[in-house]
Amino acid sequence: MAESIARGVVQSGVLPPSRISTSHSNPVRRKAFESFGVTVLPSNDAVVEDSDVVIFSVKPQVVKGVVLQLKPLLSRKKLLVSVAAGIKLKDLEEWAGQSRFVRVMPNTPSAVGEAATVLSLGGSATEEDADLIAKLFGSVGKIWRVDEKLLDAVTGLSASGPAYVYLAIEALADGGVAAGLPRELAMGLASQTVLGAASMASKTGKHPGQLKDEVTSPGGTTIAGIHELEKGGFRGTLMNAVVAAAKRSRELSQS
Repeated sequence: MAESIARGVVQSGVLPPSRISTSHSNPVRRKAFESFGVTVLPSNDAVVEDSDVVIFSVKPQVVKGVVLQLKPLLSRKKLLVSVAAGIKLKDLEEWAGQSRFVRVMPNTPSAVGEAATVLSLGGSATEEDADLIAKLFGSVGKIWRVDEKLLDAVTGLSASGPAYVYLAIEALADGGVAAGLPRELAMGLASQTVLGAASMASKTGKHPGQLKDEVTSPGGTTIAGIHELEKGGFRGTLMNAVVAAAKRSRELSQS
């Protein structure tokens, strides 16, 4: 996630890579950041000391240890940002010893400028802080501001959602191959079809059901395909996936 955010911010031109620093124990990951100009420092302490905005982009299971380790350096002068799924602001603020915190839930398409990101402010985070984070993360996609109580559901939908869509693209391509298409053509058509359909839903403002109906002629090919999807419980399965991921996000905050 950290690499996706950094790449997106650099590609958008909001910050030059020289203004971004990170620390990583894995040499492969360090090389990935260095490949697009980000400064890799020897320790997390050095990153915090070098930064006005500190983004904790680590797994939920380790965020407490990282924040506690850095607590002596986390002054009110630094805006703290967490992208860890399920970890509540009240816990982050307690561990850091200050409440100038923002929870942000982006997703991996930030790497190509098409993120869906949501933010929620901590106790002493200001509107100026919100504007700064909205500008930073808004540079890599669309951003919404919500009450923190909605973030588990956001995690289940938009943070985990790209994986569901990748499965759908793979399945569409496999279907194309099964119907006789070459693999490369099938993958290209599947990817572009999902991209185009998402753009239609986003840019036209029409309800997805209306857009679906516009493709679906009586007795035609599309309704035959939709019939098969309905028999397989396609919509219910996607709904269950979002609910299951949201439930897991809630569990992470309680572990």
